[in-house]
Amino acid sequence: MNKEKKENGVLSSQEIFSLINNNTIYSEQEIDKEIIQPASIDLRLGIKAWRVPASFLPGKGNKVSNRLKTLAMHEFSLMDGAVLECGCVYIVKLLEELSLPNDLSGIANPKSSTGRLDVFTRLIVDGAQEFEDVPSGYQGPLYAEISPRTFSVLVRTGSRLNQLRLRRGVSITSDKEMEILQEHVGLVRSQDDENLPDKIKNGVPLSVDLIGKNGLIGYKARKHSMLIDIDKPNFYKKELFWEKITTEDLISQSYSSKNDKNVGSLILSPDAFYILASKEYVSVPSNYAAEMRAYDTKVGEFRAHYAGFFDPGFGLNELGASETRAVLEVRSHDVPFLIEQDQTVCRLVYEPMASVPNHLYGEAGGNSNYQAQGLKLAKHFI
Repeated sequence: MNKEKKENGVLSSQEIFSLINNNTIYSEQEIDKEIIQPASIDLRLGIKAWRVPASFLPGKGNKVSNRLKTLAMHEFSLMDGAVLECGCVYIVKLLEELSLPNDLSGIANPKSSTGRLDVFTRLIVDGAQEFEDVPSGYQGPLYAEISPRTFSVLVRTGSRLNQLRLRRGVSITSDKEMEILQEHVGLVRSQDDENLPDKIKNGVPLSVDLIGKNGLIGYKARKHSMLIDIDKPNFYKKELFWEKITTEDLISQSYSSKNDKNVGSLILSPDAFYILASKEYVSVPSNYAAEMRAYDTKVGEFRAHYAGFFDPGFGLNELGASETRAVLEVRSHDVPFLIEQDQTVCRLVYEPMASVPNHLYGEAGGNSNYQAQGLKLAKHFI
């Protein structure tokens, strides 16, 4: 009797549960359903961490553990909590391990809250020649490289900083297919349903909002702030960590024929970290997942996103979230860079799901801190 053919695409929550049940994803500590998202699994920090002098990749045929024997400056436990200091680089072995079949591969990204804290986090596997990539058929442990850039953070065994998305086979959505989705579904849309995105190329373009609401357009991180406990949501007063950016902070007024308003420009300082929002509202259909491309030199010398995953259901009108924006974690590279209203700052790439998740992002009973968001800081702030 032939087995039922499985569809290619990003694996949904129910398929991830199956992988846990058959030990394709396994851990010495129980894997709770709380860490399963509609199209990904959160990865938990393990027991040990190592301070290293620099970021590294193990390289073909090399194990991370062997590289740590020569590179590690200090080994310490996370069982009772530990501080990861701003400006330092750490390697942490994760609780989850993989035993993937040859038709499954993976890609990782920081969780949204991690990116909004400016904690640079990347996945490393044995033999890796690229960050964030898990090759098909991979068997072995997972590690996180962690480098807080603005705030020092307190973490512990079980803390979740990044997430893993698994896919079966090759599942690429062409620009033409995304154009069709845009036309019929409205992947991104403006407040007045006009000004559809410029030509879709290598993804759906998003632009920055420099008009804002009540004059507020973003936040700039304060330097030398207090420690942030990664596991304490709704705990910290945002004023202690962030300064507001308003329309009064914009410079060089310029005329925009698209919105018939005088809108200023914002200069990004290369030593600063910003939280901004997209002008467009974003949605992800139930049978698709999306990823934001983090850094594209074609749109400017800045990084517009750390945390790139958008789950099925994000921003869906049917879930009462039609006015959901993408929040941008922005850092300029090397030189000051000027951004303006309607300027493309990043691109969304959509990918088909292998199956529709049983629970979409934002549905009752799920974790959805950022559904229907506008300009929103990490969940840690009140």
